[in-house]
Amino acid sequence: MTKNFDAIVFSSIECSDAEMKSYYQKLITNSKKLRQEKGLSQLELSYLIGFKSTSLISGAEAGYGKVKFSIEHLYKIAKVLQVEVKEFFE
Repeated sequence: MTKNFDAIVFSSIECSDAEMKSYYQKLITNSKKLRQEKGLSQLELSYLIGFKSTSLISGAEAGYGKVKFSIEHLYKIAKVLQVEVKEFFE
């Protein structure tokens, strides 16, 4: 969809489900790899970012339904793992 407002053109970006799944898979793969390299279990990481169970970490890593890391989660995980957030996206 494209709209024109006083000579400024705005157009929306379309992303397929497969494209978004691939994007999230990269995030999950990288965060899991970094977690394991630091020698942390899912439970340890969960506690360190303020959760009392592994539901977020295990759910996101397993790709369960709508369980996904938010920007806040990624920021906290990066701080715990002592990495830059950008490493999850590379």
